[in-house]
Amino acid sequence: MTAHINRHQEFLRVKQLLEQFPVVALIGPRQVGKTTLALQIAELQTQWHHFDLEDPRDMARLAEPSLALRPLEGLVIIDEIQLKPDLFPLLRVLADRTSSNARFLVLGSASPALIQDGSESLAGRIAFHQLRGFSLAEVGESRLEDLWLRGGFPRSTLASDDDASAEWREQFIQTFVQRDLPQLGFTQSSATISRFWAMLAHYHGQTLNYSELGRSLGLADNTVRSYIDILESTFMVRLLQPWFENISKRQVKSPKLYMTDSGIFHSLMGIDTWVGLQRHPKLGASWEGFALMEVLRAFPRHQAYFWATHAGAELDLLLVRGEERLGYEFKRSDSPSTSKSMHIAIDDLQLRHLTVVHAGEATFPLAENITAQALREFPDKRRARDLADH
Repeated sequence: MTAHINRHQEFLRVKQLLEQFPVVALIGPRQVGKTTLALQIAELQTQWHHFDLEDPRDMARLAEPSLALRPLEGLVIIDEIQLKPDLFPLLRVLADRTSSNARFLVLGSASPALIQDGSESLAGRIAFHQLRGFSLAEVGESRLEDLWLRGGFPRSTLASDDDASAEWREQFIQTFVQRDLPQLGFTQSSATISRFWAMLAHYHGQTLNYSELGRSLGLADNTVRSYIDILESTFMVRLLQPWFENISKRQVKSPKLYMTDSGIFHSLMGIDTWVGLQRHPKLGASWEGFALMEVLRAFPRHQAYFWATHAGAELDLLLVRGEERLGYEFKRSDSPSTSKSMHIAIDDLQLRHLTVVHAGEATFPLAENITAQALREFPDKRRARDLADH
């Protein structure tokens, strides 16, 4: 690696949650920097302990988990918690003690839904925080093109050159399907999952038709769904669910699929260079997914959907929280304009504001309640919020 990226906001958020909850689960894909962040937090503690459940020595230390964990004070970090879900009931007991100042930071490479059975006993005592790859706010707008091409995994983003980044991602994909998925309890053939993932990348940014996808891959619908569930549970894909409005229009009811990391998407599509990306037919879809993931980071407490009608009106992203509704469109252009579809979305969905995120340099108003927002300016969230308020 050639640089270090300060993840100050992630650091502050996890630290805040540890002050509020006795157990915090820091979740996210492998190699995204969970352990690095956890150890940075630990360095500020007067007492801390680290158990890595992939280390046979630490697993041996936890052979009698109650005897090992009960006496500990301060911050206790348990890495790869999904490998030993039987710890969750014990954590509930330890979290309820009034005589201890211990806090537990558990790290997991699986989503809350995947480890739900183990963590149900911690309801009200545990907070989940998802750590994603580097964001544009973290790397800076000068590195937008690198971040888009290479994705946000630290070793990919910070590689010495594009070749080294591509090599790391190829190795990551291979290790993920051959080692990581079996460790998480998925027994499907690694070759089959690898082929499925590569084929699924071609549907990036598209509405899913499970039957069509199954026919193209020679798989049953329920098999397609189960494979997508695996990739979603391990943070490799994101299903954006459709929003239904009570209007007299036929609306699309199938989810849209996105690869969560642009670099992994590019590797699955055989894109290794900036020139290759610019010439690829999936350029627009790549931009849409990359920009969409950046916007989702800025609104972590909003519910996210897309909206489309069979008549052709659509909205790439609808963010909902309470009565607030915000719309987003993503255009690979430096001079975006309004469209009839945008005005239909504003009226039918009663949007407070619609933002067109584009690839240019400037942010400017397009029409009443519609703003063109340059993605490279998006890390300044206050500016984006101010524009939406006017």
